[in-house]
Parts: sequence; C-alpha cells; structure tokens
Amino acid sequence: MPDLILIADDDPVQRRLVESMVQRFGYEAVTVEGGDAAVRMLTGEGARHVDGLILDLVMPDLDGLGVLARLRQAGCDVPVIVQTAHGGIDNVVSVMRAGATDFVVKPASPERLQVSLANALATRRLAGELRRVRRQQDGTFAISDIVTRSPAMAPVLRAAEKAAASAIPVLIEGESGTGKELLARAIHGSGARRARPFVAVNCGALPENLVESILFGHEKGAFTGATEKHAGKFVEADGGTLFLDEVAELPLTAQVKLLRALQEGEVEPVGGRRPVKVDVRIVSATHRDLIADVKAGRFREDLFYRLHVFPVMVPPLRRRPEDIAPLTRHFLARFAAEEGKRVRAVTAEAMALIAGFPWPGNVRQLENAVFRAVVMTEGQEIGVDEFPQLAALADAAPTQPALPTQALHIGDWTGEARTPAPATLRLTDPSGHVRPLEEIEREVIRFALAHHRGQMSEVARRLKIGRSTLYRKLEGLGLGETDAAPVDEFA
Repeated sequence: MPDLILIADDDPVQRRLVESMVQRFGYEAVTVEGGDAAVRMLTGEGARHVDGLILDLVMPDLDGLGVLARLRQAGCDVPVIVQTAHGGIDNVVSVMRAGATDFVVKPASPERLQVSLANALATRRLAGELRRVRRQQDGTFAISDIVTRSPAMAPVLRAAEKAAASAIPVLIEGESGTGKELLARAIHGSGARRARPFVAVNCGALPENLVESILFGHEKGAFTGATEKHAGKFVEADGGTLFLDEVAELPLTAQVKLLRALQEGEVEPVGGRRPVKVDVRIVSATHRDLIADVKAGRFREDLFYRLHVFPVMVPPLRRRPEDIAPLTRHFLARFAAEEGKRVRAVTAEAMALIAGFPWPGNVRQLENAVFRAVVMTEGQEIGVDEFPQLAALADAAPTQPALPTQALHIGDWTGEARTPAPATLRLTDPSGHVRPLEEIEREVIRFALAHHRGQMSEVARRLKIGRSTLYRKLEGLGLGETDAAPVDEFA
C-alpha cells in the first residue's frame, strides 16, 4: 500500500494539479478544501492515517500556520510541506518555526515536490525507528510502537492493551517469525512493570540437562561445573516480566517445576535448601498447537491451563498483506541507518514484487530480505534486482490452463516477458443469468494482477485507469495487491 498524502488547498485547480503530481510519484492522494477539514481528518474522531501533508499557507478559513499550531497541540507528528505563492524569508522562517518539514513556492516543479516528499517521509521513518530502538533498549516499547495497518491486527492490539493493564498470564500463539516476542515486549512496555526487567528465554534452545539451572538457578557445587552460584531467569525477572518463548519445547521434568513456580510464586534453585520468593509476570509463546501436545502427552494439562489464561493469536503475514509495505519501509529506514546507506525508497516494481510474495517465514523473512537488499544496493532506491530470489520464484510460477467453458475470451497481451495460456471469463452464472458487473470486474483485475506479476503501474496502464483508481477499486472490491490469481480459478 503506497503512502497516503493529504493535500489541503482552497484553490481547486492547484489542488488537482498537486494531486496529479503526487499520484505520478507513486503515492495515494486525498484532498480537502481548507485547514479546518485537514485538522479534522488528522486529529478528529475517526482520524485517518496520513503519511504526509501538503499544506497551502493562505486559506480563507484556517490558514497554514493555524493548522500547524493545531497539529502541534494535538501531538500529531505528520510531516508537513507548506506551499505558497509568497516566498518571502519571513514566511519561510515562520512556517519552519511552526513545525513544517519543508517549504515550496507555487507553482512547485514536479522534481522539487518529489524530492521534498521523499525527504520528508524518509526523515519521519528514520525518526520513528530511532524512537522505537530507544524504547526497546529502555524497556518502554509500547503497543502503539508496533508497525501495522492491517485490520487483522486490530483485535490483537486490543487484546494486548487489555493484557497490559493486568498481570494476567498471556500465551501468544502464531507461526514462527510473526513477531510474538515483539508483542510480548509491547505488553510489558505498556504495563505497570515497564520500569522493571524484561527477561526473554528461548526454551527450545536450552540444553535439557541445564533447563532447571537456567530457569530456577543453582547453588555453588550443586553439580559438576557449578563453580559459582547462579540466580536463574526467574530471579532476574523479579518484579518484571519473564517471556518464555517456545514454551512447548520444555521437557516434562522442567514443566513440573515451572508449574510449581507459577502456583506458589517461588522457585527452588538446584542444590538449594529453601525456596526463593519471586514476583514475576509470565508471558509465553509457541508456534505449536498446545492442545494437540496436551492430548499427545507432550505437554502437561495443568501447566497448559496455567499459561493459557489469556491467549492471543498473531496472524501470519500472508493474512495481513496491508502490513507488507509499511514493514518494508520500516526495515528500510532502520537498516539504512545501521549500514550508513543513503537508501530512501523502494521502487514501485520492487514493492509490487514484495507485496505479491507469500512470505512463508513471515515478518522475520521480510526483515532479512530487506536487510540483504539494503546491503546490496548502490543507489538511493531498492529495485527488483536487489530481490533476486523473489524475482526467480515469480518467474518460475506455473501458469494455469484455461477451462473449456462458454465464456468471453480475454486473450493474451503482447510484449510481456511470458505469455500465459488464454484465460476465460464466465459471463453467466450456473443458472444462466448474467453475472453482476462487480464480480466480473473483480476477476478481470485479479487476472491482470497475475498476468503482470503484481506490477501495479503496468496493471493500471493496461486497464487504462490511474494507479489511485486501481487502488480504490482493490479496496472497494475487497482485494489486495496479493490477491493476484488467474481468472480460470473462479470460472
């Protein structure tokens, strides 16, 4: 999903001109006629997520300086590019002091506006990434810091907010790489224990003969090699949160002691003479089906009920395609800063390739792919060439044969890297009635997405519609950029 740019200008001609330029740059654009409308859209009830604002300085209702003041009062940090026909030094100083990111003089050239937008968005992402890193380091990483725009994540975040307000045991379930530990850190950082330690333990990586020692501690001389006293993870997390990642991997003997620690609020160090009281909030995670493990005898039923008090299921990345683009930009900003690269953006073609990939390794796989791309690139944009594995998989994707059915022949276009077998589109339903136009349009768009490998610019050009119109149709028809599929799948 492209960045959304809000354009506030009382001049309809200038509004349409800027909107057209913004769309040509590859962004989504929305326009309002004045400052009051802009403030309502950004800070009012049901405010939309906006990535950038192009703001006219002189407007009849609320002028640009008034909008900047309102945004500052509301704590809205959207980057603002102010434009005006009066480019005096006093105006520049005033708007920059009021919080504007940049200032352009009407009529701004497309090149000037494009560079200004790219710089503003890149600066905002980098600043946001630095805040997240700082909060992760000091233990105050909050639920609001999680990067997501997917409706599928909304119930997850609501559940996390409720869990953060309590000390209730939480079990986070989901496939590997979906961000379960990040959610656990957000729950800790949003709760009353955020000033206390957050201790993470990967239960699947613990040697079986040292599990109890690592979790509960040991006394000096308790076993061969125990040359010093060790407190254990429970004591380290005293007063804070203990995150047990892959808790289903714990051996049964350790599960017994873990159950007692949860029931009694105390641990028994290996070789110790008396238990040690601890006050620990437990958040656990697993990618396995714990209920199936309980039935198979691999996981204790009584421990399951101790941990499975407040379950939270994190959906895989393929179920939340709206998150792919913002996560890609998020990782780009982070790795560009870490590697000292002046990489600012991902090309539209590369973003379409990323959005069309199923990501079986979820967010972790996407993160690693972007990391590699940042290291490999030599320019200021990441293109398709920086994702050779994804491009190879897209090229190797098999084409579907057409179904022999009474239908309208769609045929194949020329000039493509590959020419799939002609597809067919049913015009009538099984009862012989003409199908609704919305259904036919949905299938045509899905076929176009598949035929052009998710390249949104090419899809829009071949369908003879604008990119913004294509994205609106995708949203209105309940489709996403990853919904590409041959038409004959539905015929």
